[in-house]
Amino acid sequence: MDADDKNIEFVDEEPVKKRAFKGGSVKDFIDGSVLTRDFVMRQLPFIIFLAILAILYIGNRYHAEKLVRRSGELQTELKELRAEAITVSAELVHLSRQSEVLKLLRKNNLDLFESVEPPQRIVAGKRRR
Repeated sequence: MDADDKNIEFVDEEPVKKRAFKGGSVKDFIDGSVLTRDFVMRQLPFIIFLAILAILYIGNRYHAEKLVRRSGELQTELKELRAEAITVSAELVHLSRQSEVLKLLRKNNLDLFESVEPPQRIVAGKRRR
């Protein structure tokens, strides 16, 4: 028999096929063999990039929520301070009235008296050089 006349039925060699990425089973995922596949290894830089991006997004959202909370607190504090300023201003106007000043002078027994003469304007002449 010639070498060319070999029976093809009994040849044990199979052509080598590249394994395409197929969805693994749960067992492959749990034991970690999914991570050793060539496809996953080639995509590892992209997976790491996505993980870093996800962490940055989470951090950014946390920071934004913190700023919104702080802004709300400051708005509340501003409203309270504005109301307090209006109250103090009204009280100051009330206490600075002439009648209220006289009441406080009498109450504290101070030896100050109300002026009976109206104020006079002082007009200064031109200065000579």
